[in-house]
Amino acid sequence: MRFIISLLLTGLVIAIASFIVPGAHVDGFGWAIITGLVIGLVNAVVGGVLRLFTFPLNWLTFGLVSFIITVLMIMLSDSLMGSKFDVDGFWTAALFAIVVAIIEMILGRIGGTKE
Repeated sequence: MRFIISLLLTGLVIAIASFIVPGAHVDGFGWAIITGLVIGLVNAVVGGVLRLFTFPLNWLTFGLVSFIITVLMIMLSDSLMGSKFDVDGFWTAALFAIVVAIIEMILGRIGGTKE
């Protein structure tokens, strides 16, 4: 049940971020959920490997390399999703990543966590 709620919230966050960020577009709420899954999967697999190899540089730049990797993973997800999810370029993907992080932080504060 927690996974389904998390999946729906991720879709909501992607849909809101694509509405706020000019140059980012998702076709609908269903595609926003699938986009969230694709971004998460690509970020976990490819992004994890890249973060492993760039760890020293990431440590020296205080996480800036990790943010750039996240932006590149959003752009990779854009190319994998075709016309269902579009970002116009690097800076649009960077703004999209920032907006998604802010919205997830706000929802996390509102919802809280029970562990």
